[in-house]
Amino acid sequence: MGWGNVFFTLIITLSVALITYNILISANASLKQELPGPSTSSIIDPIIQMPVEKSRKYGSNAEKRLFHTAVTASDSVYNTWQCRVMYYWFKKHKNGPNSDMGGFTRILHSGKPDNYMNEIPTFIAEPLPAGMDQGYIVLNRPWAFVQWLQKADIKEDYILMAEPDHIIVKPIPNLSKDGLGAAFPFFYIEPKKYESVLRKYFPEEKGPITNIDPIGNSPVIVGKDSLKKIAPTWMNVSLAMKKDPETDKAFGWVLEMYAYAVSSALHGVGNILYKDFMIQPPWDTEIGNKFIIHYTYGCDYDLKGRLTYGKIGEWRFDKRSFDTEAPPRNLPLPPPGVPESVVTLVKMVNEATSNIPNWGS
Repeated sequence: MGWGNVFFTLIITLSVALITYNILISANASLKQELPGPSTSSIIDPIIQMPVEKSRKYGSNAEKRLFHTAVTASDSVYNTWQCRVMYYWFKKHKNGPNSDMGGFTRILHSGKPDNYMNEIPTFIAEPLPAGMDQGYIVLNRPWAFVQWLQKADIKEDYILMAEPDHIIVKPIPNLSKDGLGAAFPFFYIEPKKYESVLRKYFPEEKGPITNIDPIGNSPVIVGKDSLKKIAPTWMNVSLAMKKDPETDKAFGWVLEMYAYAVSSALHGVGNILYKDFMIQPPWDTEIGNKFIIHYTYGCDYDLKGRLTYGKIGEWRFDKRSFDTEAPPRNLPLPPPGVPESVVTLVKMVNEATSNIPNWGS
């Protein structure tokens, strides 16, 4: 085990040392994809409808393009209860209509088993050596994916990278097509705005900065072979960005998201930007045709159903309220007037916690 840790440390150290201009420009040419922006009317929005193979009919004997859902997590109480809820809803929808959902893996980057190995399919990944994440634990995500992709026997040809705070609302088909990934576009990922910073990692020889899609690593459905190429670069670029004060200051908590977007572009993997991939309450108020609820933001309302964001509401649901203990069963529902997205979120958490054995243990 000691030699294993020395080996991992050596590999990471060498990887960081090799992030040079020559390595970055050696990546394959990327596919051009214009940057969408609600305030930039002159830019063509590349967001298109869900791709469906012309010859494919759901429910027929046509071969499905299954994807494997992978979620990285620490062994904290906070991450663990979210993973348990997420996996409950994965199982509920896996075999539903139009589903291309295959296997599921929680990539646990604590380096050791926990008490939920029998409940959730889990791969144990080594964490980064102490201090290398510089207090930014998310840097363990790309390193965990590198290990999983190298060592695990993944049957499916595609990967859905998801997060613990995702709740699957309905069965998910394979939204990727023709070598392109399928990704949710984030309004706050703005490659054009930060071109001067990003050129340190995406040199001009690689093409226009709009080759970098406005995405993070999740949710993304991407070919397994493509991800095997992207993941080491994603790890290297993430570490390099964190070490650079200008980049670290510019990107903050979304640094690792920018690193994935850059790495995907460096390897020529463009993405279908799919707005209907997920919603983020309380800003998104309706479920509509979405596939995932991402409950990253706190939901605060007064008793008349009015949003009080920035101020703790008389009624609230915020995952951060449960950082040291799991939420209790049967959380109170929102008051009348609260949007459908928030009501559905709380009902789905309650259903999961009511049916997961030994909840709160």
